[in-house]
Amino acid sequence: MEYFKIELPAGIPLLNANQRLHWSKKAAITAFLRTAAREQAKGKPKLEKVKIRAVYYAPDNRRRDVSNLFPSVKASVDGLVDSGVLDDDSDKYVVSLEMVRGGENRPGGQLVIEVIEAISE
Repeated sequence: MEYFKIELPAGIPLLNANQRLHWSKKAAITAFLRTAAREQAKGKPKLEKVKIRAVYYAPDNRRRDVSNLFPSVKASVDGLVDSGVLDDDSDKYVVSLEMVRGGENRPGGQLVIEVIEAISE
């Protein structure tokens, strides 16, 4: 079973489902996240089906709703498709997606995408 992590740079701006950003600002952040994930996934093996686990390491102990970071996770998964790791990000290829808060704090906060090969039945 194949497993790897995409560790986005700590402290970068992330998209939040509750934000009301100007479209150009949102597009710039989306492009950055997508490119960062694509670059880190280069050289990783192509996978047929995967489980994705998104782990957010917050910068402090304040309460957060980690599921609000889904737009950042979506952009990162699109980067996996761009890199050729996945043919598509539909449910045919991404069989599950989990979002959790990491057990430690990291300066600036950090989003880590864990890619786990799903065994076909």
